Amino acid sequence: KVNTMMTRRSFVWQGLVTSTSMLLAGMTGISFSQFARATEDRRWQMPDEGAPHAATWMAFGASAEIWEPHLLPVVQENLALVAKTIAAFEPVNMLVREEDGELAARLCGPSVNLLVHPIDDLWIRDTGPVFVKSASGALGGVGFNFNGWGNKQEHERDADVAEFVTDYVHTEFIRSALTLEGGGIEVDGEGTAIITESCVLNSNRNPGVSKAECEEELKRLLGLEKIIWLPGIAGKDITDGHTDFYARFTHPGTVVTGLEQDPSSFDYAITRRHLDILRAATDAKGRRLKVVTLEGPSTIRQTYASDDFAAGYINFYLCNDAVIAPQFGDKRTDRNTHAILQELFIDREIIQLNIDGIAAGGGGIHCATQQQPR
Repeated sequence: KVNTMMTRRSFVWQGLVTSTSMLLAGMTGISFSQFARATEDRRWQMPDEGAPHAATWMAFGASAEIWEPHLLPVVQENLALVAKTIAAFEPVNMLVREEDGELAARLCGPSVNLLVHPIDDLWIRDTGPVFVKSASGALGGVGFNFNGWGNKQEHERDADVAEFVTDYVHTEFIRSALTLEGGGIEVDGEGTAIITESCVLNSNRNPGVSKAECEEELKRLLGLEKIIWLPGIAGKDITDGHTDFYARFTHPGTVVTGLEQDPSSFDYAITRRHLDILRAATDAKGRRLKVVTLEGPSTIRQTYASDDFAAGYINFYLCNDAVIAPQFGDKRTDRNTHAILQELFIDREIIQLNIDGIAAGGGGIHCATQQQPR
């Protein structure tokens, strides 16, 4: 079978670990204002991913402790390929362990800026800061208390990534009271977000916290006026159903979404439910959403195929003047994806990459990148 949707890294689960941030975020009756530094006179907003970037952040974080031996070198090569491709359009900062520095330098070449810092894994979309801007243009980095996707993986080093990156760019670090990941948040930059309940409203992240409390915190920190909640599906992958494998804004008012075609897949029913919700939804400006479906591949290259292989085209990344998207070897759907993305992003170059190693670990290009707004 080809999982065309959101299975993410199920083979890396390593049992429960303790997380003080989870306990902090999960206190019943928590007052979010005592932890987050956003105030009425300092409103933040998360820009759309397609807005101009100062840089892209990545992490050369695949390790033998987590990744299977046959995948490790392939994943490292995939990360370098993605980094070098993006570096043709904007600066790329890549976190790397000291012991991997020489390998990363050889694979990435001079176009990628390597920064030595301890890391556990490569998924900087989830471990890095969610960058926001104030009305005056000041940059801030929100830390959402990464806890290994609900204490499913060791994360002591990755829990520090958001603050390290924010400090490196000399901007304000804003610690949220919530525990969640960047892959669970999709925004249009004009006050609307799409978020999966299965991730954020999950007792392994935010026990005892209501949807209303989550909305209050997210609206204040990300400049949101409306959140479109998708149910998602918990317990099937390590992320509990991140938004960025289900639905993505291409522009305000337009969403591209995946639709699982295999009736035996756990995503078959939920993607149809998501499609119904999105087609009926309006955004913060009152616009009815235009929803475009992006068909997944029916076949993939078999070299790294597995039950965990995430063959979703939805997990693309927007950098300055380009869309970096995957291709999986299905000529028909690869071409179809290129054509649809080119129609949606008429002013951007569409570049498709073979990232089978990353996909075999259940993730994609978007999961391995994090934008820093200009």
